[in-house]
Amino acid sequence: MSDPASLPSAWLRDNCRCARCRDPRNGQKLFQITDLPRDLAVSTQSRTTVDGAPGWEVVWEPDGHVSAYTEAWIAGTQDPGLAAADAGDDRTEDAKTLWTAADLAGAVPAADWSDYLRDPDTRLRTLEAVARLGFAVLRGVPVREGQVTEVARTFGFVRETNYGRIFEVRVEETPNNLAFTSERIGPHTDNPYRDPVPTLQLLHCLVNSAEGGDSGLVDGFTAAALLRAEDPAAFDVLTRTPVPFSFADATTRLSAHRPTVGTDAHGRIREIRFNNRSTGTLRLPAAGIEAFYAAYRSFAEILLRPGLRLDFRLTPGDCLIFDNTRLLHARTAFASSGGRHLQGCYADLDGLFSTIAVLHHDRPGGAGTDPRRGAAA
Repeated sequence: MSDPASLPSAWLRDNCRCARCRDPRNGQKLFQITDLPRDLAVSTQSRTTVDGAPGWEVVWEPDGHVSAYTEAWIAGTQDPGLAAADAGDDRTEDAKTLWTAADLAGAVPAADWSDYLRDPDTRLRTLEAVARLGFAVLRGVPVREGQVTEVARTFGFVRETNYGRIFEVRVEETPNNLAFTSERIGPHTDNPYRDPVPTLQLLHCLVNSAEGGDSGLVDGFTAAALLRAEDPAAFDVLTRTPVPFSFADATTRLSAHRPTVGTDAHGRIREIRFNNRSTGTLRLPAAGIEAFYAAYRSFAEILLRPGLRLDFRLTPGDCLIFDNTRLLHARTAFASSGGRHLQGCYADLDGLFSTIAVLHHDRPGGAGTDPRRGAAA
């Protein structure tokens, strides 16, 4: 088992949680990295007890500061470089369960609204489904205008955009977006022209008596993983070619240049931006344009594979919550003479992840303590 002296000194000292280093009320650091001695080193280390658990007491030189760490925390940080590579980024493919339509046959994550409000465990399972699978459906949500924002407020905050705090998905006389028509809409992510993009979308069904108008979801991470396996060169092109996305109407001009497939520093899939209605004119040398369009077509063809798309019909009282950076959503065309009215809003994943963490913390026996905590002289 590693001991403190085997770990990088600046990193270890930066993680001291004594009352001189951290505000005991909120855990925030009371020092800057430049406040620490440049020539930090462990002077002495000795076994001790930290918050009732076996641990280490460390005396630092040259300033004589004393820190305390539990053995469990030291053991979990034997290689900080590896720990960083494996760190839990809840947004990447490593934290997800990738799926196809067949994987979810008869197992669509859903919960009753009243149970969701009443029972913390039901709420936790529902929100974890959004985090892990990318979506969940709440049934029996009151069919009244504005209710979609009340759903969003159970786990975070509404992200207001140029479409308003709430947007109406119904046929409009002069639509500024094809979503507000009765046309078929292919798989896409919303607002790729925005930076940052809204990471969650909610759609609450108020009326759906029209012929057609069924909804569909595709796991974009699954599609991107398939592209990576089948055509690594195309996957690479989509991760490194910024695409000009844009939106414009009488009052708004928005644009963002981002790759179709976003990855993190370790190459893990983290974000999908795919929307043919918002893709602008790519300006690259001819060879780059040809490579992009070949990769773009390959990815689009994968997204349209029937086995990937989960089709379902929202009925009044259903509220769909989904990850807009991962899942592509679609709908079939519908008869404009029929009634179809959804209300939507945007929110963000950080609020949802925060609520999940709080619910875990508040469960019986789940009030976690940071193993680094401990008084230092």
